[in-house]
Amino acid sequence: MTACATEPAANHENPENPANRENLVNPANPANTDHGNGRASRPGCVITADGTYAARLALDGECWFPERWTLDGPEPYAVPLPSHQPEEPGTEVLPMTDGRVLIHRVTAGRHAFSLLYPTGPGTGELPLGAVECPEEGSRLWLLPPAPDGEHAYALAVGRGSTAVWLVAGGAFGPEHLAEIPGRCSGGVWLDGTGRMLALDRFQGGRTKTVVVDLERGGEVSPLLQIAEDSNDRLLLADADSGLLLIRSDAPSPGHARLGWGVLGSTLPVRFPECLRASDCAVTPFAIQPGQVLTPERCAVALRIDGPAGTWVGMWRPVERQVHHLPAPEGWLAGAGRLTEDGLLQLPYATGAVPCGVAWLEAPSVAVDAECARPPERVAARPVPLQQAPLTGRAAPSGRPVGQDGPVPALPFVPAVPIVPIAPAFPVARGDRGAGGRTPGGWERVELAGAHPGHPPTNRP
Repeated sequence: MTACATEPAANHENPENPANRENLVNPANPANTDHGNGRASRPGCVITADGTYAARLALDGECWFPERWTLDGPEPYAVPLPSHQPEEPGTEVLPMTDGRVLIHRVTAGRHAFSLLYPTGPGTGELPLGAVECPEEGSRLWLLPPAPDGEHAYALAVGRGSTAVWLVAGGAFGPEHLAEIPGRCSGGVWLDGTGRMLALDRFQGGRTKTVVVDLERGGEVSPLLQIAEDSNDRLLLADADSGLLLIRSDAPSPGHARLGWGVLGSTLPVRFPECLRASDCAVTPFAIQPGQVLTPERCAVALRIDGPAGTWVGMWRPVERQVHHLPAPEGWLAGAGRLTEDGLLQLPYATGAVPCGVAWLEAPSVAVDAECARPPERVAARPVPLQQAPLTGRAAPSGRPVGQDGPVPALPFVPAVPIVPIAPAFPVARGDRGAGGRTPGGWERVELAGAHPGHPPTNRP
């Protein structure tokens, strides 16, 4: 499983950053419209962690509507899920593994969530509830699909803190799970259960990645710090191998670069020269899963945007080159999934093929390829990478008690300082479905006709 974050991360202090503007409409891709949700760049469609379904906002004339794609059959096919009225650009959709599609609508500052499903010629809709925040500058957006495919989460950013909400799959409608001091962006799942969530937190003028334990009341612990004055963001993580893709300005202050590391490793993050491009934007969007003990051999899919257009790159940490491949016509840019065999699945839509999937094979790496540390530029200091309790990967047994409470053991060089992190506001399990306003100003709203404790349905 590969968990990913949206790139680029928002600059919380810069009002001119597109991620901080409201109602930005991108006619080429409505998913890249910021409609009060704080995310200005998203893939053309969203794919479940197991690759069975995808969902996107499609266009019919001048009307936007949700569309579900089934990807695990002999041929992909799309099912339109139009409502009684067209959707607004920027409306978010997220597929669930039972075949339903979660939709997030914004109306007058209220964030409403419903599950859509096909009902013969029409569309069924199951309202789940809503949340709202009266504070100016508040944002809420959906996190990437959870590993289990049965739950969906949202990140709500207020003036001084960030809340994590369970918006689908709970028993009480939207449930407030955690409150983290500071303004967070990104969102990467570190395990296969949906417990450990990595967020990029802006605090004290710097951005650092932290881990939120959703099973321990939202306990926060540090994950990534390359240098004390660097901005470090986590872009992708693979739970099987522990491979992490990172963007940081540590090796070149003022200029963010792509690097890679391994969760729990004491080795420094490396910044390959082949991932450095002066005239192109390089964004990783998928990691080959299943490579448990060989993270350096995982294939990584890259979206490359340059003067000549958008294309696909394939790269492995063990290699020192990027393989450039043409993207299929109509590629829903930024969307894709790698299989354990190294096949890249790219969804595309054209006038002739409204629902298609192109397959690209990752170039093989020689069996005897040298895996020693390459002579690449590295950070001046090792990176403390938090060891989360990941399924299938050995974890240290010790659990030292830190300022944020018990946290998993962290292998790191003692000379590397870790900035103390303010503890999260505790959220008791019994209070998750209760009313009242959160410390960040967010509040659950009861909607007429909502069915929060929705049972799972058979796959249509």
